[in-house]
Amino acid sequence: MALVSPTSELIDRYSKDSFGYCTIMDEPGPGTTSSRYGAQSNISDDDLLHITHAGSSSESSVPGDPTDSSGGIGNASFNDDIPGLGQYDDFHTIDWQRDIARDRTRHRYIVKKKEESWWDLLKGAHDAWSGWVCVLIVGVLSGVMAGVIDIGATWLTDLKFGLCPSAFYLNMEQCCWSSNETVRDISGNCSLWVTWPEMLGVGRDGAAGYIFRYLFYVGWAMLFALLAASLVRMFAPYACGSGIPEIKTILSGFIIRGYLGKWTLLIKAVGIMLSVASGLSLGKEGPMVHMACCIGNIISYLFPKYGKNEAKKREILSAASAAGVSVAFGAPIGGVLFSLEEVSYYFPLKTLWRSFFCALVAAFVLQSINPFGNEHSVLFYVEYNKPWLFVELVPFLMLGVIGGIIGALFIKANIYWCRFRKTSKLGQYPVLEVLAVTLFTALLAFPNKYTRMNTSELIYLLFTQCGVTNEHDICDYIDRDFTNVNHEVPIAKAGDGVYTALWQLILALIFKMVITIFTFGLKIPAGLFIPSLAMGAIVGRIVGIGMEQLVYYYHDSLPWFFEGKCSQDESCITPGLYAMVGAAAVLGGVTRMTVSLVVIMFELTGGVRYIVPLMAAAMASKWVGDALGKMGIYDAHIDLNGYPFLDCKDEFGHTTLAADVMQPQRNEALDVITQDSTTLRELKEVMKNSDHNGFPVVVSKESQYLVGFVLRRDLQLAIENAQQRLDGLPSDTLCVFTHHVPMIGSGPTPLKLRKIVDLAPITITDQTPMETVVDMFRKLGLRQTLVTHSGKLLGIITKKDVLRHIKQMEEEDETGPIIFN
Repeated sequence: MALVSPTSELIDRYSKDSFGYCTIMDEPGPGTTSSRYGAQSNISDDDLLHITHAGSSSESSVPGDPTDSSGGIGNASFNDDIPGLGQYDDFHTIDWQRDIARDRTRHRYIVKKKEESWWDLLKGAHDAWSGWVCVLIVGVLSGVMAGVIDIGATWLTDLKFGLCPSAFYLNMEQCCWSSNETVRDISGNCSLWVTWPEMLGVGRDGAAGYIFRYLFYVGWAMLFALLAASLVRMFAPYACGSGIPEIKTILSGFIIRGYLGKWTLLIKAVGIMLSVASGLSLGKEGPMVHMACCIGNIISYLFPKYGKNEAKKREILSAASAAGVSVAFGAPIGGVLFSLEEVSYYFPLKTLWRSFFCALVAAFVLQSINPFGNEHSVLFYVEYNKPWLFVELVPFLMLGVIGGIIGALFIKANIYWCRFRKTSKLGQYPVLEVLAVTLFTALLAFPNKYTRMNTSELIYLLFTQCGVTNEHDICDYIDRDFTNVNHEVPIAKAGDGVYTALWQLILALIFKMVITIFTFGLKIPAGLFIPSLAMGAIVGRIVGIGMEQLVYYYHDSLPWFFEGKCSQDESCITPGLYAMVGAAAVLGGVTRMTVSLVVIMFELTGGVRYIVPLMAAAMASKWVGDALGKMGIYDAHIDLNGYPFLDCKDEFGHTTLAADVMQPQRNEALDVITQDSTTLRELKEVMKNSDHNGFPVVVSKESQYLVGFVLRRDLQLAIENAQQRLDGLPSDTLCVFTHHVPMIGSGPTPLKLRKIVDLAPITITDQTPMETVVDMFRKLGLRQTLVTHSGKLLGIITKKDVLRHIKQMEEEDETGPIIFN
């Protein structure tokens, strides 16, 4: 979908560091050439974005004619004659219709040339397979990137607790592999792993050891957070946040130069490792989508078919986003569905297959690297396979309701805090804010072992079943024997350790809920998947333990309730399953995903037989979340930051007409260009006195019958090209937008500009319902449409006008940071 170009006020708003979350500002890293306010700092709030539909003219340019600055938008020679045509400035919207038409024209030209020579046949074959080669390279590099980040983040995280003297490059788990000890805790209960107190000659146990471990934990966390925030601040401001709201906006057709650049990729890769290692309540999964799209953007420039066509490039970016989720969770199918359901705007069947291939390659490369040190490519593989009871659908649905409530509350609180950051002086000190949140997090997280440990380890602990190697308090049951592997896990009464763990988990839930509100939106790389899964897993495990104890006390008195399957000595309740369902419920409540969420969850855990409970919880979570707030966290941040995004999932049900929305309103003048009576001087004056990005071409100012539409950028390029070809171009030169040049006597040769005119612009009548207009903008990717009455031009409706009208109809606050306000 094409998006409206921002005004200078918007760009200024995006550029200010005081505005929170991940504000849009020019990337000051090496290689940056754009100005602080981009290329459109002179655009007013009344700018009109206009469209030219490529290929509307079937005639080709006449070679050698210096006055014919044309060649057709879709003609390959035109781009060679006039550099920059078909490209877009920073903070501009792309023209889907023109770019797709240009690609079709290019493709027809290549197919026709294939019959002429073997070399042209080879070039045609290269063009055909270039898309698959591109996504192959993207998948390989995404897998390598994810493997490096996983290994680096784990090592840095364990560095807060100690070091492996025999090999400093090993993390805690790898260091302990050669030990005969089967158990280690997060404090380093492994003889080969030396904690920081032990390096100072203090025992790891006791008050002194605890204090030293506490101090080192906080110190390393502060150092990692400072490095991450400083790198983002100095080298790549676009590297902050998760990046998914911006990726959605870019994939819908918006241009943000540098957001998918090489410096953003590098700084975000380093920054996410430091951010995760600092112990902040964030994840690396969302940023991996951003980094994979950076790789896709960079690699696409190796293939001009994609690098020079923004609409085609978004096919590669859609495949890259699927690869990002694939390597983040080890879920290739879930990645494809995530790209389809949550991120991509234009997703044809060809893109579906290439996204599938890209996600497959990325997952294969990641599994080959094996960053988790096991035979599984998933984060939280579960080994139990017990059937679930039909009666358990009740607690599963209850978890869905809880997840929807938690998600809605989190979104409202996080948006409130981010809005406060934008409107207060707090946003002017992003590095200090990061350090303050990190200090608060580290001080409160260390005393509780469930918040002290890595969040991924916590989720895995909550997902797994109690066994012989699991000696945490959460598995402290009375008279439960794990040593006999030939028998199922028996029903057992919860011991004191379980109740202690429950209180600690409740405190961890409150802590995670509160601290994540302040963390998501900091000026560091930060994802939201893992914190959401952790909150849900805690809720689910608590409910699962409650159900387990209910069965223990009442399985004999209520055999009908448990379908007679809990009357034996075996436990028929799996608390880890409840943790899985709870994790899906909260993540669904926060993001409002459904299909992709369920697929990601069963790929994430390997629990394929638990699809129905996951589906039930996901649906309940979405229903409750939508009832309490219509937007997920990513859409809420798109709205908060004023990104020009027209959501396909929304419906417009009002009864307004195009005449109510068009600009200008009736009885007001619209800047137009006549087809055969405008001189170069008049054309330059029209462009100078207005900030519109395009102009309708009419028969005459008296008749106002519509001929076509021409972009300001194309006019400028055509005039500059003609001035370069000619020694002098008189100001009284006639600019002709028709095929037949009028007879002008002895004057200068007319400048023929017909080929840059869109002779078939999308038009509607003034009585067209706005419901139809909104659907046209969504489904056709329009930048604007012209409004006529009986063939005469009345006005124009841009994307900005549509977005403004939708907001007005929803009676939202007009003083908010809306792009079109």
